[in-house]
Amino acid sequence: MKASQKDFKGMAPRAGREAKVFFFCGPDEAGAQDAAELIVDYLPEAGERVELSGADLRRDPVLLGDEARSTSLFGDARHIWVRASGDEVHDAVENLLGGEAEACPVLIIASSATDKSRTAKLLAGRPDALVAMFYPPDLRAMTGTVRDMADAAGVRLSGDMAERIARAAALDSRLALSEVTKLALYLDAGPEAPRTADHAALDAIGARTDDDGFMSLVNAVLSGETGKLPGELHRMHELGLNPVGLLLAFERRATQLVQLAGKLGPRGNPVDLVESEAAARRVFWKDKRDLIAQLKAWRGRKLARLVDRLVDLHRQLLTNSQNAELLLAQGLADIARAAAPRPAGSERRG
Repeated sequence: MKASQKDFKGMAPRAGREAKVFFFCGPDEAGAQDAAELIVDYLPEAGERVELSGADLRRDPVLLGDEARSTSLFGDARHIWVRASGDEVHDAVENLLGGEAEACPVLIIASSATDKSRTAKLLAGRPDALVAMFYPPDLRAMTGTVRDMADAAGVRLSGDMAERIARAAALDSRLALSEVTKLALYLDAGPEAPRTADHAALDAIGARTDDDGFMSLVNAVLSGETGKLPGELHRMHELGLNPVGLLLAFERRATQLVQLAGKLGPRGNPVDLVESEAAARRVFWKDKRDLIAQLKAWRGRKLARLVDRLVDLHRQLLTNSQNAELLLAQGLADIARAAAPRPAGSERRG
């Protein structure tokens, strides 16, 4: 089975009943994770979650099949949850499909993979598998998603409030849901007792805006403002920003740049493009200056290398969580230097 982002929710109940292997891919990792969580809700018996990494399965392609066909200590139901990058689980999935004994459900979230990857092609034509690809939402779509989350939690939000949360979460549905949940608790709101939220309530629960959260660091790094970097990294440490959550904000901005660069073409004018996108409310007006600078800094192969670097950095943070903050700081410093404008004539020097 193969699902588009548009029809996934309609297919999810059937897939949860009939499929055993699920492959969620595309540039929107948050959307892929949300989809995987939804499938778990539809499994006849989800049971215990066993988590594996793509790196583990690349080193030991037999491990997935062994885990999927083993039973828990008390014989209860279980499902396998895999975080991977690209096609690193292909051989493991191939071995799993080649086994004879019944396996438990396997859900794979594969960042940087697409529905054209080898693993996706291995699964897409099978009735016992599901492949679904997810693209990041734009500001308007995420604002609508935030309002839906708030309605479900019993929190009444204005359009401006929902947009503020969407921007503060860097268009990440997981971070947005966390803010909505905190807001509901603060207001003592619920579906049976809805409450109206205002900006004072959002300030009280510590929701971070683009001025005091992720985005000032994201923009300093991707715009090559190396003079701002030491202060921003110090603030990252002082605020205790989660390294993986922060890196997701970088990945989302990089995805946005890829989409804009595709519209821009090799000879387009970044200023004209960003102005038109802002007029259509696909870009927030406060982001215009930063997006223009970043589109000038990251073009073509250089932009592709940025995406690859962020994926590699994400993998490093997940496999070395104890040093995640240090690894992130080093990686961001390298990216900022690559984005910084070169002195006149430096392109001609050896």
